[in-house]
Amino acid sequence: MTTTSKFAEFLRVPVVLAALTTVAGIYLLVLPPVLLGPEQGRAAGLAIIAIGLWATGAMPEHITALLFFLVAMLLNIAPAKVIFSGFASGALWMIFAGLIIAVAMRSTGLSQRLARSIALRVSHSYLHLIAGLVAVGMIMGFLMPSSMARSTLLIPIALSLAEHAGFPPGSKGRTGVVLAAAFGAFLPNFSILTANVPNLVLLGAAEEQAGVVPHYGAYLLLHFPILGLLKAALIVGLIHWRYREEPQLVTPEATPHTSLSRAEWKMAAILFFALGMWLTDSLHHISPAWIGLTAAIVLLLPRIGLVGGRQLTTEVNYNPMLFVAGVLGLGALLAHSGLGARLAQALTQVLPLAPGHNLLNFISLTVTAMVTGLVATLPGVPAILTPLAGGLAHSAGLPVGTVLMTQVVGFSTPFFLYQAAPVLVAMQLGGEKTRSAILPLLQVALVSVLLLWPLDYLWWHLLGWM
Repeated sequence: MTTTSKFAEFLRVPVVLAALTTVAGIYLLVLPPVLLGPEQGRAAGLAIIAIGLWATGAMPEHITALLFFLVAMLLNIAPAKVIFSGFASGALWMIFAGLIIAVAMRSTGLSQRLARSIALRVSHSYLHLIAGLVAVGMIMGFLMPSSMARSTLLIPIALSLAEHAGFPPGSKGRTGVVLAAAFGAFLPNFSILTANVPNLVLLGAAEEQAGVVPHYGAYLLLHFPILGLLKAALIVGLIHWRYREEPQLVTPEATPHTSLSRAEWKMAAILFFALGMWLTDSLHHISPAWIGLTAAIVLLLPRIGLVGGRQLTTEVNYNPMLFVAGVLGLGALLAHSGLGARLAQALTQVLPLAPGHNLLNFISLTVTAMVTGLVATLPGVPAILTPLAGGLAHSAGLPVGTVLMTQVVGFSTPFFLYQAAPVLVAMQLGGEKTRSAILPLLQVALVSVLLLWPLDYLWWHLLGWM
């Protein structure tokens, strides 16, 4: 690579933004302004550095989290129990459980069997094929608490179905099939509490910093009808409209029918237990994280479980756990330093929040969450906004729980691909150009804001949340 090309590579926008935020953060660490004081100034500096690196992706997320821990402890910005509070959060252990469940689902073959058996039944027309893939992605959201794992699972199935339907690489129909799998495994599943990282960060931050424990069933009732089902229908309609091609083979080749193995039966029983406990958590009041951890422990038990020690060390990617621990630690730091309260006060002066003006409050809070997601990544939204929820709730005259749930509406509406890592990975696995997903993702976001957000507000009002 020539010197000129290296310089051009260095001048990429994310790298420049990361460099600028890092320099600004270091300045605040070294020379905290009098207006903030030493503690809040250094907290602000470290937060700017971490958020800048996470938002731009200039450095792997888990490395940024480790740097956050290191700098915070070396400079004594906050006590260790604050900086490392993410490791005590239920959200972190829910992610661990999700990683174990995903490995067990793949190793037993149950996930492949479920996805393929459903998808093959609906592939006799393009509309049914697209709808089937999106539906499989949503259904897997109840069973596999990882958007990345769902995308990795669904793309090979989608490619097989595209081949059976006669869609060659580079065809419009094949691109639509890959997009259906990518979007279906990601976008509607923000409406399921245990289905992805931002939701789990919200779960942990709400419990640790706001004293509110979101219940699986209540969360599902509030978000799934609009952000789940209707958004899935929107995805199906958009992809069918843009990429429709009639399959050349009406019925794909049938695969030999085999009965469930003993391992698959065991995996199914553990999943049904976990899902049943999650759905009834408002009755027994056990956190979804501890239900998930129970399932993970059963899966890890010697001679009884389905995940061996070698799989635990070679197939489980622990990077998301470090990332979430760092994000939660950042939120705890903002709250501990008092910077969160100052930010909340500033927001209440800027945002048009007022008791009795619920529609305006809803719009203001969801737009705030959406814009925060543009600059701080989707998991960063609950980490930054949850410490501010009490002040925002007081200004809006709303319960803290309602203010927390507006974050979901905001961070479930990604506009750009850098916010949607599972979609990026899915497009790469599918052999499609990533730019093919840029416009469809933007279109889903715009229609969500213009159509689904108003419907969501009406649904919340009907349920008594507003």
